Amino acid sequence: MSARLDREEVSAMDEARLSAHERRVLAEIEEQLNQQDVSLARSLRTMRRAPRLHVPSIARARRHLPSLGVAALGATTLALLVLAVATEAPVLIWTFAAVWVLTLVALLILVVRWARRRTARSRPGAGE
Repeated sequence: MSARLDREEVSAMDEARLSAHERRVLAEIEEQLNQQDVSLARSLRTMRRAPRLHVPSIARARRHLPSLGVAALGATTLALLVLAVATEAPVLIWTFAAVWVLTLVALLILVVRWARRRTARSRPGAGE
């Protein structure tokens, strides 16, 4: 709310133009302040708004967590496949099979959620 008010004040200030006399008086006042208080003049000269850093939100991270989990399962499945083929160890083959099934189930759940969300968005009267 305050950001909106600040923008409105700035736009109102942009619209108000000073006459030549008012600009000259303002320049004299600024010059006097600069001469009287050097530290104030320096701080006013260097005063700038700090750039806002992008901070990822928790909600956005939570929304992507299932897809990151499926990606991790996929990478694990691929690594287990390579190891199982290279070593021909029965334990690795069965571990690969179990992780592969888990990856497919998790991927299927993600696809079903995505499809439901997409159909809910396409129907404007759904839920009424």
